[in-house]
Amino acid sequence: MRGHQGGAVYKNIALDIANKIVIGELKTDEKISGRSTLASMYNVSPETIRRAIALLEDMSVVSSTKGSGIEILSIPAAEKFIQKNKDTEYLSTVKENIFGLIEKKKELDDEIQLNFEKILDFIDRFKNITPFTLIEIDINEGCNVIGKKVNEIRFWQATGATIVAYRRKDKIAISPGPNYIFQVGDIIVVIGNGNVYDKVYHFIYDVYPSDEKKKKK
Repeated sequence: MRGHQGGAVYKNIALDIANKIVIGELKTDEKISGRSTLASMYNVSPETIRRAIALLEDMSVVSSTKGSGIEILSIPAAEKFIQKNKDTEYLSTVKENIFGLIEKKKELDDEIQLNFEKILDFIDRFKNITPFTLIEIDINEGCNVIGKKVNEIRFWQATGATIVAYRRKDKIAISPGPNYIFQVGDIIVVIGNGNVYDKVYHFIYDVYPSDEKKKKK
């Protein structure tokens, strides 16, 4: 018998025996097979059976006497044994799952970062040979779309451009979709054709980039 959910084999055997006691397959005041017979039944070593029976003895589920076999003592004790060990096993499994999810999240974050770097590399290498342009625009104070969703302001309809990613502090999101909300400090990556930078900049700031440069002069 193999362990399930990472549990020790002897513990699973003890749980199986306790369960048989609870459902009446094994009855109190009766003796069950000796270690050798149980070892053959569960296809494990006698030492594994000894450890399983020791767990049950510790909670007064059974009593084992050398040469006299294994005597069943209490159904309530068997129920308590099952409850205690299932809870422990459940918590252990949850802990393993959490660590697994954390590791997967790290892998996903690394993949997102890699893809974002590919986008930036694409901008640098292909901006002069593709009919589409990828640009970056900072969302600063004074931007008239702060706090609004992409679909709320009809971004694509107004600019002909699509937001393919954004960076917010150390976090990067690829393909944020229509529910992305503009926030101060964000850097958006936009794709479009023609003078997409001017269109997007004018739409979110109500001025053209050239006008901004004139003001600074």
